[in-house]
Amino acid sequence: MTPFPLPLGQLLGHWQSYIVYMVIGFAFGYVLEISGFGKSTKLAAQFYFKEMTVLKVMFGAIVVAMVSIFLATGLGLLDYNLIWVNPTYLWPGIVGGLIMGVGFIIGGFCPGTSLVSAATGKVDGMFFVLGVFFGIFLFGESVGSFEAFWNSSYMGRFTLMDLFNAETGVIVVGVTVMALMAFFFSELAEKYIGKRDIAQFGRWRFGAAGAAVVVAVVVLFIGQPTNADRWQAMATEQQARLDDRSVYVHPGEVLTLKADPKLTIQLLDIRGETDYNQFHILDALHVPAENILAYAPVMNAAPENTVFFIVSNDETAATEAWKILVAESVPNVYILEGGINNWLATFSEPEFQTTYRLDSVADEILAYGFPAALGSRYPAADPNPDVFNLEYVSKVVLQIKRGPSSGGCG
Repeated sequence: MTPFPLPLGQLLGHWQSYIVYMVIGFAFGYVLEISGFGKSTKLAAQFYFKEMTVLKVMFGAIVVAMVSIFLATGLGLLDYNLIWVNPTYLWPGIVGGLIMGVGFIIGGFCPGTSLVSAATGKVDGMFFVLGVFFGIFLFGESVGSFEAFWNSSYMGRFTLMDLFNAETGVIVVGVTVMALMAFFFSELAEKYIGKRDIAQFGRWRFGAAGAAVVVAVVVLFIGQPTNADRWQAMATEQQARLDDRSVYVHPGEVLTLKADPKLTIQLLDIRGETDYNQFHILDALHVPAENILAYAPVMNAAPENTVFFIVSNDETAATEAWKILVAESVPNVYILEGGINNWLATFSEPEFQTTYRLDSVADEILAYGFPAALGSRYPAADPNPDVFNLEYVSKVVLQIKRGPSSGGCG
């Protein structure tokens, strides 16, 4: 079974999928409106600790989404690697958050709630939306002057699990407890500062809080699937691709694709440092096999026209690395057919073959005794595709990644 999220564009068609987006957007706006989030006075009151509905609703939504996502991933129903997580740009994010926070206090809206307010005919919401568009215009016209800062402190897909080097379940429980503490102190503020009768909120909220804690503990108990678990879940389907060799790409096709300006070709050489220094294909990135799992997030963040080729001396090590990357949902990953040994057999000069080819070598051993460790400075490292007339079956089919999406108040 293919885990969620579902590729709506593929299942329903491009335009039909917009119906789903429209329904979700309408439902989101409707919930904001009936929650009172279309009123600037209600939203601004949170900054004076008189009306904490915004904090409770948004923090509650975060907790519900968090425990639901990681419960689903723990049960194998959802592939977390396919969920878009906004990349972290630390200092620009902090500055942007401060600017938005000040605007929130002054205007009484965030961008999302201002649209709800404007849609329901509130004048202040309309003016705020106009201000948002004007701010977008000013940003677009001025970003070139601070572009270096705007793109600084990039940390990629950085989560609390990465920050604290902790298991997902521990973070889920910790965030849930923190949210409940925030709810508790929020209600105290509403009672003593806002002079509100918190009894009106109903006792059901205690049951909801207990349910959140229970689910968080369940997430901690069941844990998250390992790379081996994910491979096992897809082994039948993906092993068929290995068996029919549809992922093993002829060196001639790799060379042709390297010259294609519409594609970004990345060769990942997973061999040891000694073999890599002896010889490697021009522009091949050295990522030792033991580091391939840690490199998967970088590959998932690559542009959608990127095609990866895993390179080892033969095919055995590259195949194992391919399994790891496929289990991490990295798209467009292929294996160089026959590895470096086949590449050299295809593109090196006959004289080189006669002189430096070893008589007998074991699997995943470099089959050539190079006179010097020149890396990519041998002619075969950068062959001219116009010189070779090779016959092969094309196997690379570009898989378009599921696009990023955004959410939340902003």
